[in-house]
Amino acid sequence: MLRRLSCFVAAVALGAAWALADPASTFTVTILHTNDLHAQVEPLTARGLTLGGYARQATLIKRFRERDPNPVLLCAGDTFQGTLYFNVYEGLADVVFMNLVGYQAMAVGNHEFDRGPAALARFASLAAFPLLAANLDLSSEPSLASLLRPWEVLQVGGDRIGVIGALPEDLATISNPGPTVQAGEAGPAIQAAIDALAAAGVNKVILLSHLGYEKDLQLAEKLRGVDVIVGGHSHTLLGRLPGLPQPRGEYPTVARDAAGNTVLIVHAWDRGRVLGRIQVTFDREGRVQKWAEAAPVPVDATVPEDPLVRSLVAALERPLAPVRDQVVGHCAEAIPTTRITSLHAENPMGNLIADASLAATAKAGSVAAFINAGGVRAGFEPGPVTYGHALSVQPFSNTLVQLELTGAQLKAALEQPLRHFPAEADGLLHPSRGTSYRVDPSRPPGQRVLDLRVANVPVDPHATYRITVPNFIAGGGNGHTVIAGAAGYRYDTGIMDVDALVAFLAAHSPVSRPLEGRVTVVAPPHTSPGRL
Repeated sequence: MLRRLSCFVAAVALGAAWALADPASTFTVTILHTNDLHAQVEPLTARGLTLGGYARQATLIKRFRERDPNPVLLCAGDTFQGTLYFNVYEGLADVVFMNLVGYQAMAVGNHEFDRGPAALARFASLAAFPLLAANLDLSSEPSLASLLRPWEVLQVGGDRIGVIGALPEDLATISNPGPTVQAGEAGPAIQAAIDALAAAGVNKVILLSHLGYEKDLQLAEKLRGVDVIVGGHSHTLLGRLPGLPQPRGEYPTVARDAAGNTVLIVHAWDRGRVLGRIQVTFDREGRVQKWAEAAPVPVDATVPEDPLVRSLVAALERPLAPVRDQVVGHCAEAIPTTRITSLHAENPMGNLIADASLAATAKAGSVAAFINAGGVRAGFEPGPVTYGHALSVQPFSNTLVQLELTGAQLKAALEQPLRHFPAEADGLLHPSRGTSYRVDPSRPPGQRVLDLRVANVPVDPHATYRITVPNFIAGGGNGHTVIAGAAGYRYDTGIMDVDALVAFLAAHSPVSRPLEGRVTVVAPPHTSPGRL
């Protein structure tokens, strides 16, 4: 009897030890994540709410890393571009912070190429974490070929997690990668990376997707073997939080892959205003079994600043302060940037930027100016406007280009970004005062622009019009091939877009931007026409 009991106890002990050692047992990981930081080193204040800042992010990261099971810190791309910090340091301020707080992997975003391959290569060479992009062909770009990779295997809590990166397929039209860098189709490249990880025995896979929320939803149901998609690019807020805007969906958004397995999709808004956090438990086969503690965490003023990071920010900020804090104008009212919808397309900040561009080039013959919707990055609050504020609105260091189009070409250029309106509208062109048009989404592509007027006069298809656009659009950015391919007069003025905006603010303060019907969407039946 005693011997049987002894054998039973030994068997239980052996079973418990086997369960603890069994590599196929369930495993929980805590994913902490950010996306689209856009060099937002300092907190951002809008509508009376202060959010973000690297020092407060560091506090939250440290807090959760100390108490959460198996934490992993990831970034879904677009660390570059957006503030004076980037203009001066070109990502070096950001990589110091990311190394300090211990990021473990980062997807390459489209804005990582805004200053060409050299700036990204310098960032990647200093990063203590891998930079990932599965759908990138770097065979002709040796400066990056050894620094970027399609996927990485992370050792976490005694287990292995595969992490894959992906960036927008239209990289060449939305950034400046140059002729030696090619972005391919995302889906097949991601699946090939998943299969390679599976062949290496890795069955837990996180995709760092800089493709946008809608694309993530589409990809999830086509892929096999991805468990979590940590997304970016679309600046999407998921999950309801008091005091924050209406979210696009739930956090996590639950989808199914091609085999019917659970895929969790999470995004963390933008500019570090929230920190994404989700605990995911995988079953024996590496499939998602359950999740908990799933919510974006506001990086607000209740979070104390990490002293070390705060001192780092102070050191980085000191050379910038005299320029950044200089007041360059005043706003009589808030001038927001607004989202394009099927009913609304006019953008108050887009109006202001276009007017500033025209004012800077009118003496040289321009009769209209345009700014792409994707180039309108922020708004102004009422009161003083500093150079730093202006730079947050115009962060891309574009120059103003004058070129000539016929009326027919101008209409065709306005039609190009409307083929998938409003789902894809970054290329929609906001015009300066006196220029207007209507958009009818119910008409076939190529026939959606109506009642086009320049200088308050209906456009003559055969007449020639000198217009001003950012050099990004002049070079075909956002797919503007009509503008890029136009023959005839073309002149890069060398005037920086932010300088044109600053000059306009100085000359017209206090500025206000009432809606003027410059871009009006024809409403479907039973609705009202929209101007936002």
